[in-house]
Amino acid sequence: MDFNDTPEEAAFREEAREWLKANVPTREELEGLDEIEASKLWQKRKYDAGWACIRWPAEYGGRSASPIEQVIWNQEEGKHAVPGGVFGIGQGMAAPTLMAWASEEHKRKHLPPLASGEHIWCQLFSEPAGGSDLAALRTRAEKDGDEWVINGQKIWTSGAHYSDYGIIVLRTDPTVPKHKGLSYFFLDMKSPGIEIRPIKQISGGANFNEVYFNDVRVPDDQRLGAVGQGWQVALTTLMNERLAIGAGGLGGGVGFRQVFNLARKLEIDGEPAIRDRNVRARLANWYAQETGLKYTGYRALSALSRGDTPGPENSIGKLVAASKTQDMASFAMDLLELSGAVSDPAYAEAHGMYQATFMGAPGSRIAGGSDEIMLNILSERVLGLPQDVRVDKGIPFNEVPTGR
Repeated sequence: MDFNDTPEEAAFREEAREWLKANVPTREELEGLDEIEASKLWQKRKYDAGWACIRWPAEYGGRSASPIEQVIWNQEEGKHAVPGGVFGIGQGMAAPTLMAWASEEHKRKHLPPLASGEHIWCQLFSEPAGGSDLAALRTRAEKDGDEWVINGQKIWTSGAHYSDYGIIVLRTDPTVPKHKGLSYFFLDMKSPGIEIRPIKQISGGANFNEVYFNDVRVPDDQRLGAVGQGWQVALTTLMNERLAIGAGGLGGGVGFRQVFNLARKLEIDGEPAIRDRNVRARLANWYAQETGLKYTGYRALSALSRGDTPGPENSIGKLVAASKTQDMASFAMDLLELSGAVSDPAYAEAHGMYQATFMGAPGSRIAGGSDEIMLNILSERVLGLPQDVRVDKGIPFNEVPTGR
């Protein structure tokens, strides 16, 4: 494959590079702004200039760009330290699901504010009793006229406390097997009856949340897919989530380049760490993994350009990327020796990036499906191996034995 730019792609790259050079927010512009304010400033600036969510159709706030133009944009934007992480779930997971399943009216209403950064979305999937088995969720929705009434609890919801909307999977029929009794909705996170409680993390942050639903009402026209089709709709979200994590969309700031530069800077026994054969072997392994992930991501983009939904093969990206990030952060802290234990951004190397990534990386190995779930998906749906044992297969959900 030839990955050199064509003349048209080179011209696009130059246009993107020049625009970024002239418009990336300065330190003075971002001074005094919190993460959300800074992210919204940058996202709106891109949107107004036609550089936001560029692969989306123009009528939904994008630029109708090609997959390779998206790659070029990501490469050029990635050269700058710009804010924007709060939009990952909305633009990377909710938006593709809306494009695939929402009515034209809802697409035109909700996608442009997602592209512009006006609205932030969250994903309400995990539950306390569900573990990695999403289809075992218990939060229920009962039909009442043209509305559904929601009661139950979600957990580990990133950004729920600052989100405007959320996507949610609910149990609408407990009398059928678990995968068949689910339905998928989107809802206003400011709806009466929603209570959000932040969860304090080991990293010191509190971005995850518990979300409680007490007689929350959602219009039926905010259902995506048919009643009972929630699992199929949820797979659209999950495949895009795994694609995003595998491509580094939800990861920390630690990559091969950061660890490589650190190894050139630090010393082992009076010599640059980069000269140590064990350090070089580890770096070579991570370089190979990162390169493989990059080209796997390119293949996924090619599939998207054909109108395909990201498939189970994208689980390999998430499986490799999440563990690689954790390993590299741990290795960087080892290279730093005693100073690796210092996490205060005012004193730590790279403002505490390695420590923060090390603390946060285990979450990426759970979000969107744990490592074990990814291995099961790859073995069953990619390699065609026999399915894992499921003792609840075919049994109505309300007849499945539980611990209560």
